[in-house]
Amino acid sequence: MQRLNLSTVSEFVFVGLSDAPEIRLLLFALLLLIYLATVVGNITLLVAISTDSYLHSPMYIFLGNLSLLDLLSPTITAPKMLEALLLEHKEISFSGCLFQHFALIAVVGTEIFLLTVMAYDRYVAVCHPLRYPSIVSAKLCAQLAVGTWAAGLLNSLLHTSLVFTLSFCGPNEIQQYYCDLPPVLALSCSPTRSRELVILVVAGVLGSSACALTVVSYICILLEILSRNSPGIWHKAFSTCASHLTVVCLFYGTTICTYVRPSFAYSPHRDRVVSMLYGMLTPLLNPIIYSLRNKEVKCALKRVISQVRRAL
Repeated sequence: MQRLNLSTVSEFVFVGLSDAPEIRLLLFALLLLIYLATVVGNITLLVAISTDSYLHSPMYIFLGNLSLLDLLSPTITAPKMLEALLLEHKEISFSGCLFQHFALIAVVGTEIFLLTVMAYDRYVAVCHPLRYPSIVSAKLCAQLAVGTWAAGLLNSLLHTSLVFTLSFCGPNEIQQYYCDLPPVLALSCSPTRSRELVILVVAGVLGSSACALTVVSYICILLEILSRNSPGIWHKAFSTCASHLTVVCLFYGTTICTYVRPSFAYSPHRDRVVSMLYGMLTPLLNPIIYSLRNKEVKCALKRVISQVRRAL
């Protein structure tokens, strides 16, 4: 009898965003437009950075990696979410859920590390402008970019192995529209306390360290600006750091709203809406922010658009 009760879960079922047909169709149309705009925006930015020789500098190489991450992030979750809204097919296999979880954690972790590296890049550009080419060399730029991806993949491998080696033998309904870590852990019929503690410690150490390094970089930038009694330094520093600082505030703000909340404030429906905004809007806004705040990017985008028009 005990063996029968402990049958292995072979698939999970998403709760979804809504069960009302008219709301589902409206959400499908809206989210499809947001996803397509995200794909077009980030691909256009990637093409502009890769084809324009003026943008082959460390800052824009990091920006290209950020655009790639912003392209991958919604692509991991949006197709399944759109399928559930249109066709009401909310099931996902165990292996599909494992892959989705691994890919999403890898992308989010890599983005955290990349934003930290970009903060260091902005610190060197403002505080050591004459030595910038020698400090942030092409070799160091490549090493930092590869390092962020490697760290993100290793972090995700640890989290995924801790979660998906648990036993799942009871309910299989995930209170989310994708395989997020907390709702998947809640379905396990194995003891999870020790693994939750490891996940919390690793995520806390890595996340707080990345955030602290980013904050320290901007404190150093502020102190450098204050130490120079030059009217033009403020404008130069603002033009250099404004886009990255805006993206950092947007990323950490939405992440905190999504994951750092007291337990009494948790609501499954509200959590799904907040996660949807975090997963869909942030990758859409990042290329817009860099396009509006950066003259070189705007010029490169105009050249790409004009080339596409000529080709058509």
